[in-house]
Amino acid sequence: MESTGRNSFNPNKQLKEEFVSNLSGSSMLEIAALSTIFPVVILLRHSFSSYKSHDPAYKVALSKKSDKFDTSRNWTSFIATLTMDFLLIVFPILLFLTVLAEWIHLSALLLMFVLGSLIVITRSGSSVPSKATLDTLRMDVSLYRVCLMVITCLCILAVDFRVFPRRYAKTETYGTSLMDLGVGSFVLANAFVSRQARHASTLNLRSALSTSGPLILLGFGRLASTAGVDYQVHVGEYGVHWNFFFTLAAVAVLTSLINVPPQYCGILGSLILVGYQFSLNNGLNTYLVSSDRGSSIISQNKEGVFSILGYWGMYLLGVNLGNYLFFKDRSSSNIQRKAWTRRKVWTFAVLFWLLAILLNQHVERVSRRMCNLSYVTLVVAVNLQWLAILMLSDYVPGSSSSILEDAFNRNLLASFLVANVLTGVVNLSFDTLFASTSTALLILSAYLYLLSVIAGTLDFYGVRSKFW
Repeated sequence: MESTGRNSFNPNKQLKEEFVSNLSGSSMLEIAALSTIFPVVILLRHSFSSYKSHDPAYKVALSKKSDKFDTSRNWTSFIATLTMDFLLIVFPILLFLTVLAEWIHLSALLLMFVLGSLIVITRSGSSVPSKATLDTLRMDVSLYRVCLMVITCLCILAVDFRVFPRRYAKTETYGTSLMDLGVGSFVLANAFVSRQARHASTLNLRSALSTSGPLILLGFGRLASTAGVDYQVHVGEYGVHWNFFFTLAAVAVLTSLINVPPQYCGILGSLILVGYQFSLNNGLNTYLVSSDRGSSIISQNKEGVFSILGYWGMYLLGVNLGNYLFFKDRSSSNIQRKAWTRRKVWTFAVLFWLLAILLNQHVERVSRRMCNLSYVTLVVAVNLQWLAILMLSDYVPGSSSSILEDAFNRNLLASFLVANVLTGVVNLSFDTLFASTSTALLILSAYLYLLSVIAGTLDFYGVRSKFW
């Protein structure tokens, strides 16, 4: 064993795997508090800024008739504003997820009080116009997707440090944690704005395989890279060979094989989820949580393979919700649509929270590993909560967005891939397990700032990797 450790790129691999194993998560109340803090921090940053995403001083001007970029923008000013965004959005969230984690509930209440007071003051002042004519539903969904990406990029590295509470890391089998929400939130976020939800032309199997090709390649690339550098991988998460990218690809292919109109996706998704939950309650869950693995490819990756049913059902629910909330009615004015959608999102958020609590108590506890029915309802509840709070942006004075958010929004895929590469580099270069609190915060801050600058630089020079 000692010889293996000396020759390995990752000598602490076993310790790091044990560090993220056998965890039980936190409470639903804490998840709700965290899901309040993240969007509120973004809205409070908007209230301190006058930046507009359409401002020519900050917008990349790529001529339709030319490949030349407008270089009139001042790079120093751009980076200065980006840094301010980082200090007022990303850095506070980092603190809340590390050294301020014991005060999450109080922090959520205080931030909501500040935001509520700001909204009351704004609405009582007749000189402040409503931003409903500027803030579209598309922008709200984009901010929600950016919020999800920032939290994901933060957590995938922070989890390797002791300063990050263990209750926020992924649970072993049952329980609720912040990081458990990651893959489900990505699936749901994609569903909200999918081709099906937008009534766009549907994909046949060949097109779906072509579209899913990059995800499959990324899945094999992750598999090869983690094996090549002996990177720590918790087998109980997806299985021996399976990973997040394979799940996304499988959901895309299944959706193209069995294609139904968006208004009926919710029914199909519910039937799949109920049938899958029935199978779990009748013995499938025992098989999935067992440590025994056969020699077949399915047995070795049983968590990843069988959880596809849960994620597919979740995706179909998201398609139905996205179509109903964001793309169904285009006849009313922007202000009327926004007000109607905001009420519906808040209503659905409350209903799904109640359903998640009931299912967790009376059917089966939340399990990200199996993607059971209670997990699906919890993911939907949390994501709708984020959206509901962000949709209060009409009542908050200041900017509609920020440079940092626009940069991530236009390069979601690139940001996620860069974050994964940087996470691997940090883990192979530093002994994260034994880093002090100050060292951990310094490394995490540098990592997140570098990621923000990379995303900002790509945006500054007109590079786009966003697929809407």
